[in-house]
Amino acid sequence: MKLLLDENLSDRIVCQIINLYPDSEHVKTLALTNTDDEIIWEYAKVNNFVIVSKDSDFHQRSLLYGHPPKFIYLRIGNSPTSRIIQILRNNFDTIIQFGNRGSESILVLA
Repeated sequence: MKLLLDENLSDRIVCQIINLYPDSEHVKTLALTNTDDEIIWEYAKVNNFVIVSKDSDFHQRSLLYGHPPKFIYLRIGNSPTSRIIQILRNNFDTIIQFGNRGSESILVLA
């Protein structure tokens, strides 16, 4: 499963999770920072990414349009990067199952 981390998350996360989520990217490395959410949404859709963000705008977009792409909503407030890495690593099985289920658009991790 490929994750696309939004700009509200550190780009340093990718190197800490790449062994679990190969081919994952951060919007910064794709030159998509300061880009409209619609463009990021379409990029994720076309390139088979699951978007990971703390941004409620993606949550609303996912409710409105469904998937693809799927969306992982991190409802964790201001948290250190180490906590975000821990959440993504500790919830690996849940995230993979979410990715494999055709009926779900949003996974909320808190």
